[in-house]
Amino acid sequence: MDAGRSTGSLIALRRRQLGLSQQQLAAKLCDLSGRSTVTRHEVSRWERDERIPTSEWLRWLSNALDIDIGFLERTTVVARPRRMWSAIASSPVGPGSEDDLDALEFARRVWASDVGGQTLARIEEKVDELAIAYPCTPSADLLAIVRLHQGYIVRLIDGRKTLAEHRRLLTAASWLSLLGATIYIDLKQRRTAMAWLRTAADLANEVGDQEILGWCLETRAWDAVNEGQYRLAGDLARAAQQIAPRGGSAFIQATAQEGRTWARLGEHRQTREALDRLARQTSSLSMPEGPEHHFRYDPARAVAFTATMLAWIGDPAAEEYARAAVDRLESPAKGGPRPRRAAAARLDLALALLAAGKPDEASATVMTAILSGRLVPSNHWRAREVVGAVEARGLTQARELREAFDTLVATGS
Repeated sequence: MDAGRSTGSLIALRRRQLGLSQQQLAAKLCDLSGRSTVTRHEVSRWERDERIPTSEWLRWLSNALDIDIGFLERTTVVARPRRMWSAIASSPVGPGSEDDLDALEFARRVWASDVGGQTLARIEEKVDELAIAYPCTPSADLLAIVRLHQGYIVRLIDGRKTLAEHRRLLTAASWLSLLGATIYIDLKQRRTAMAWLRTAADLANEVGDQEILGWCLETRAWDAVNEGQYRLAGDLARAAQQIAPRGGSAFIQATAQEGRTWARLGEHRQTREALDRLARQTSSLSMPEGPEHHFRYDPARAVAFTATMLAWIGDPAAEEYARAAVDRLESPAKGGPRPRRAAAARLDLALALLAAGKPDEASATVMTAILSGRLVPSNHWRAREVVGAVEARGLTQARELREAFDTLVATGS
């Protein structure tokens, strides 16, 4: 047989040689595996290379088609990109850039072929290192490193790989694309962010990684909140909970994101219901290794999201939660300093302090956040709201705050 064939075309060729229809092959696989999860439609998708069979199903295919399993695993896999949900596929209207084309080229090259174990392990470690660096590294600096590693993965795509290595490379590429999309959202470069988010979702869908798919939807929901599209954000957050593994980080984050949308809409009952679910999900949550990892949920994040929701609905308890969040996010003994998240928590604390009739402390708190150098552009709207609230109260600090905020926006930092 031709080792240059794709896995799908090899399956189709051997099936026809044996005189089997797609329905008959599906039935044979069900009999061999003792399962009823393979249908004619699934066989068709395998043969068209729209989905890669898992390692388990490759073993059953090897038996059903009398093909050596090692040969099947060494065949070149040609994966075809597909659009995911329309919410992710819809990009903001605006001028494009070379980065958009880079995202498309990255996806095209990844889909086009079928590397070694140690190299892949190092790539996976680096992806985690970059996700851990996210909360404490300037966005532009981190993005440059992410792009360098994306380029390295593209070069690896041209090498020969086993099927298992190919799947690991796709998964690493998906996480890296998702992190890139997150940074572009922070920088308010939304068109490019959506291009990378689509790439991350397509890659994750191909390998069937529900955790990454949940994060893709949650990330799009976070972007929608930043843009004031609260109904859309809520729908996306609930969709993320449906697709993400229950109890995983994406599932918990999506629950918190849903609560934020209800709080922005002023729906107190739904906000509290989301808070109750979040509390149950995180009640036994332990501090993960590398708690600053952007894609691993940790207890400090739950406290910070609770503070945000309570501050947005004007609950007096917001002050206590916001103080606790700032303390945990700045403490070396409680997971390590996470200055970017601490700066955002100070915005929640400032709102809560204003509601509690403590304007002087509120003004000092928001000024600390603004001058920290840790408020990324995606958080400017939250700072703007607090500054506006200080101005509406006619406080003497308002002018100084406005000047500091305008400087922040003008410098894009």
